[in-house]
Amino acid sequence: MSKLDFKDYITVDYKPGEDDQTKYKAHKRKRADVEEENTDEALDMGQRRAAARRFARNKTKIKIGKERAARRIADPARLKKRARKQARNTILKKLLKDHPKSDLSFARRAEIEKRLEKPAMKSKIDRLTVKMLPKVRKAEMSKKRGGQPNK
Repeated sequence: MSKLDFKDYITVDYKPGEDDQTKYKAHKRKRADVEEENTDEALDMGQRRAAARRFARNKTKIKIGKERAARRIADPARLKKRARKQARNTILKKLLKDHPKSDLSFARRAEIEKRLEKPAMKSKIDRLTVKMLPKVRKAEMSKKRGGQPNK
């Protein structure tokens, strides 16, 4: 976050004559524009190293959390996230025509990721997610019962 400026200490009526709710929303939008961090860019090497150090520092906590999560049955949100990931990977395989993603250049990977973010692909992924959800739920229940998941 940048240093505060003189203008940051002045109260401004963003929408004169409007109701409080409209003023609040306008103020919130204004603050969001000022404080917005760019999260859609890839991490640079320094950020990647810092993340690695954070992970190394918290590895025991993360391990304990994973073990606890493994003992619990996944909640619907987590199951939906898994189904979405599987659906995305299925579409990715179709786009790559059986070439492994790891063999692609970073530019080609970025290009494919961009294609997957388009609204048409997102709707396709959403439809496939709904179809895959029962399979994912069945696999989770089977795993918790000690059986082999059916794929």
